[in-house]
Amino acid sequence: MKKYLVAAFVVGATCALPAVAGDLSQVIAKDYDNHLASLFDYFHRNPELSFLETKTAARLASELRAAGFQVTEGVGKTGVVAILKNGPGPMVMMRADMDGLPMLEKSGLANASKAMQKDTEGTLTPVAHSCGHDVHMTSLVGTARRMAAERNTWSGTLMLIGQPAEERIGGALLMMKDDLWKRFGQPDYALGFHVKADMEAGKVHASETSPYSGADTMEILIKGVGAHGAQPHRGKDPVVLGALIVVGLQTIVSRELGPREPGLITVGSFHGGTKANIIGDNAKLQLTIRSESAATRNLLLKAIKRMAENTARAAGMAENELPEVNLVDTPALPVLNTIALVQRLKAAWIAQMGTNAFGEEVFREGMGAEDFPQFTTEPYIPSVYFTVGGTPAEDIARASAGTLTLPTHHSPLFKIAQGPAVKTGVEATVVALHELMPKK
Repeated sequence: MKKYLVAAFVVGATCALPAVAGDLSQVIAKDYDNHLASLFDYFHRNPELSFLETKTAARLASELRAAGFQVTEGVGKTGVVAILKNGPGPMVMMRADMDGLPMLEKSGLANASKAMQKDTEGTLTPVAHSCGHDVHMTSLVGTARRMAAERNTWSGTLMLIGQPAEERIGGALLMMKDDLWKRFGQPDYALGFHVKADMEAGKVHASETSPYSGADTMEILIKGVGAHGAQPHRGKDPVVLGALIVVGLQTIVSRELGPREPGLITVGSFHGGTKANIIGDNAKLQLTIRSESAATRNLLLKAIKRMAENTARAAGMAENELPEVNLVDTPALPVLNTIALVQRLKAAWIAQMGTNAFGEEVFREGMGAEDFPQFTTEPYIPSVYFTVGGTPAEDIARASAGTLTLPTHHSPLFKIAQGPAVKTGVEATVVALHELMPKK
């Protein structure tokens, strides 16, 4: 274990971490045993859906007030903002997301969620924290308690944010539309983290490339001409037309996008027709589009519209009968870490937590999205969105050997080694905050 008195040699900065009595990891471990473990248990057993996190937000606000922060609730509907002013220095923001997922937990854990909740459309659904947001919130509280208890070791203003509706890619934008920076001040730096199921517990990592992709949701409304199923020549079949469009869309990434440029088009929903012997007059496709640059996003969106319209023209549809191609929901921007800040925090993490604590880059098999960039893109704020491991080393080894399949995020089987994950989340955040807010 490394003592909490370390000189951190960093990119772009030459400051030393402050002297704090005792060992940071031991202090955090004690706080976990005495307080944070039961708090995690509460969050895990009582998840709430996006924009409906009323009890979750109230509990988070209560914990942050008890730690000594000035707390405002109801920012961006259910968001929480906590401020602790501690003399001159930069303002640093740390964010945790709060919402659960509309799914039944099947993890087998003793504290598995049995919660049920009506969604915003009034449908009753099971709810589970199957993406680790309970880890994020618990670590945020642990960070608040440490920073408040050690005010003599840092200087500046700490802003902690409990964000709603990350799973719907809308909560961060709604908080920004609620004049977040105007009301509370614009941070000089912004931080966030996500626990990761396929990364070893106790490890922390920050990528110099994009850790999360941008995402758009699109609907294609296909028009047709209804007819009897036995007389298809009397109509224009929107199901066949939709099938041709789906196949055509598969050529965009493979034949129009550079092979080393990330991009993805998935048709996740295809609805059309009502009965076997009826050719309907419409069909609808729902797509998710992922990209990691403005140029790629523009290429994909234009190509989808061109493919849909020209496929309809080839089928003989008139200009006023072409498919309607529309973006829906709030787009997610790609997460782009500030490289110099990643290097600076990496040096601080290694100096404080040890060289073995900084994990290797985990290969990204997919193009998951996040709405954290809504806080950092316009206006631009230097930021780092880092990763904390959530699975024991022995399980990682078994998965590598092919003897164990690790459940993914958003799986009903998802589970995290809560203690190591929460404690590493707190320690990594506290070290980063001390690096960015040294004692004046």
